[in-house]
Amino acid sequence: MSDILLICGVDEAGRGPLAGPVSAAAVILDPSYPIEGLADSKKLSEKQRDLLAPVIRERALAWAVAYAEVDEIDRLNILQATLLAMRRAVLALPIQPHQVLVDGLYCPQTGIPSEAIVKGDSKVAAISAASILAKTARDDLMLKLHGLHPQYGFDGHKGYPTASHLAALREHGVSEVHRRSFRPVRDALLYTQTKT
Repeated sequence: MSDILLICGVDEAGRGPLAGPVSAAAVILDPSYPIEGLADSKKLSEKQRDLLAPVIRERALAWAVAYAEVDEIDRLNILQATLLAMRRAVLALPIQPHQVLVDGLYCPQTGIPSEAIVKGDSKVAAISAASILAKTARDDLMLKLHGLHPQYGFDGHKGYPTASHLAALREHGVSEVHRRSFRPVRDALLYTQTKT
């Protein structure tokens, strides 16, 4: 394996939701075992992602998923929390890559040569794989949070600001898994305070 250039793809999921952590995945694909069907997770159906995720975990040379929690998002801001989750994912890999390729405009500080690639999840297979693992891992986590807070409907919208989620926030108030630094959550807090 020493003569293979180990390239790690990194992507995140969950920057836009009002609740739950942001997730990031780092994946080093094995050039000997290409995976058919890799694409930006947003362009795949939930079923396609769920089929690809175990194949990626099985065939990749290494992979890791990490999170930045709601309190970290509120304290740092969503961009810095995303970079933190990405850094954690890269550093959690059981083997160190030679290069890190990141979807987007910014790279986490890992001490490894890194490059940010706009629309990288559509251009680089390893980033596509990371986008799928980050998305499926976060969706699974939101299903668990739905079990704890069924009144918000996390099983459907996964924390994104849908009309039903905003209505549930107004009706039930803000839970501990909501991001208080996000404006719709702050508005819901004000709404419940003025109601009482």
